[in-house]
Amino acid sequence: MLVLLFVLWQIGASPKVVVTVLLFVAGAWLWTGFAVRERVVRPLQTIANMVAGLREEDFSLRARGGSTRDDLGLALLELNALGETLRQQRLGALEATALLRRVMVEIDVAVFAFDEQARLRLVNRAGAQLLGTSPDRLQGRLAEELGLAPFLVGEAVAVREHIFAGRAGRFGMRRSSFRQGGRRHTLLVLADVSRALREEERQAWQRLIRVLGHEINNSLAPIKSVTQSLQDRLARGGPEAAMSADLGSGLELIGARAEALSRFMGAYAKLARLPLPRPAPLDVEAWVHRVVALETRLPVEVLPGEPLTFNADGDQLDQLLINLVRNAADAVTEKGRGAVSVAWSVEDGQLRVRVLDEGPGIPSTGNLFVPFFTTKRNGSGIGLVLSRQIAEAHGGTLTLANREGAGCEALLTIPTNFFT
Repeated sequence: MLVLLFVLWQIGASPKVVVTVLLFVAGAWLWTGFAVRERVVRPLQTIANMVAGLREEDFSLRARGGSTRDDLGLALLELNALGETLRQQRLGALEATALLRRVMVEIDVAVFAFDEQARLRLVNRAGAQLLGTSPDRLQGRLAEELGLAPFLVGEAVAVREHIFAGRAGRFGMRRSSFRQGGRRHTLLVLADVSRALREEERQAWQRLIRVLGHEINNSLAPIKSVTQSLQDRLARGGPEAAMSADLGSGLELIGARAEALSRFMGAYAKLARLPLPRPAPLDVEAWVHRVVALETRLPVEVLPGEPLTFNADGDQLDQLLINLVRNAADAVTEKGRGAVSVAWSVEDGQLRVRVLDEGPGIPSTGNLFVPFFTTKRNGSGIGLVLSRQIAEAHGGTLTLANREGAGCEALLTIPTNFFT
């Protein structure tokens, strides 16, 4: 514009022409400047905003004006494609994380993650149930406080017996390490193998019972038939009355023993024929009082508990609690003194029923749940085995332990939402 002004002054142009020409040139310059700004500066600002959005993990921004005809337009197209790719990857990561969390919640394997200071940073629902509390109360606690310190040292893969607050048994463990945020963490996985082993043992016993039942019943049937025939013949009379009397008493004894064997085999066969639970609403307080009223040898105290109604097979749980109360009453009766009490509570979504007695206690717990093993004179040895089978069919556990001082405690634990 200075050069143009100098030229106009040299040629002697009028002031009106000079002003008109200068205004025209100034307008053209401003229009060109704005056009260049729209084509260069604005796309650069858009690119800067999109990069900032990607850095903040906002993948929803898209740039307008992308084109393959110029370099800036091509850069906008590539940024749009990058944002869409990152959005898809983030969506896939969120879905994978949601799936992992769902799997962690649903599996019945206890999973724990500890940081470098052996503080718990992650636990699933099975792990919290194993420790007998809620996940919120476990976060940040030391492994030693939780009783998991022995699992963080030694072999990385092993099977160990351990007693936790929520369950006791044999646990298969696997331990590995991973990094999060640049820090080393330890992943501990515990699986209760006791139930699987007991299931295999139960199936073996069931097969044995079926075979024994078939063979013994084949023998008992003709014995009972012949016994009845001989008794009918003796009833008609005949010579040698003395020998006939002895033969009659012997046949009577054979018949009685055959009938006893039939009863025993019928009781043992319950282990193989226990049906699946048929859940229905069950009022815990009414259930406990109904079972306790069946024990007439001594008064059984029922301690008040929290009102609860949940879905369960009432008939099977009746049989289970009858066995526990009867065993407790047998122990007190054998000792000659003492009391029996039943209490229940609800903790972390689990019903806990305790049957306490002041009897002599358990001399040896190793054979408690072995089928057909009994220390009672007329016992069949299947009461506790059948009771534990019923508890596990409801997703629960049954344990017996000696109390401090004297007596025994039977603890039944059943999740209240197993059939929901």
